[in-house]
Amino acid sequence: MHRCAWATDDLLCAYHDSEWGVPLHDDRLLFEFLCLEGAQAGLSWRTVLAKRERYREVFHGFDIARVAGMGERELEKALTDPGIIRNRLKVTAARDNARAALAMIDRHGSLDAYLWSFVDGQPVRNRWRSSAEVPATTASSDRMSKALKKDGFRFVGSTICYALMQATGMVNDHLVGCFRHREV
Repeated sequence: MHRCAWATDDLLCAYHDSEWGVPLHDDRLLFEFLCLEGAQAGLSWRTVLAKRERYREVFHGFDIARVAGMGERELEKALTDPGIIRNRLKVTAARDNARAALAMIDRHGSLDAYLWSFVDGQPVRNRWRSSAEVPATTASSDRMSKALKKDGFRFVGSTICYALMQATGMVNDHLVGCFRHREV
């Protein structure tokens, strides 16, 4: 069975085989990926994925309203938790992004509608043959990043936005030779 080259161990293979690239339309899960992709900045996805369950506990299952309501004391406590990445800017960004997400939900009806608007509501189906062909950013991720920043989101550079788009199936970047390419 052929997989994308980055799926190099059991944890990454399980994620690759069941989640990565599958179109996702649940606001809570989209918010989770937005937070986790931001937490990944400068680190490996494997590092974040290994801490994912603890992130879910610390950030209330990524319930957007609950994360938006996290106070300074709760954020300070999170910064002492070795089960997450203890970067003050990334931890506070989760709360700030939840507040921005609530505003987007009010304006657009859902976080799903807002984020998927950057790909016109339909997955972009790429046909890459090698990992070297897969871009780190695209014009769509550039637009998403610019809009998210304007709307008050943090840790949403174009590379992070493209990773979000890949993870949540807004783009299918499974290589053509990967068994998941046709499945998603």
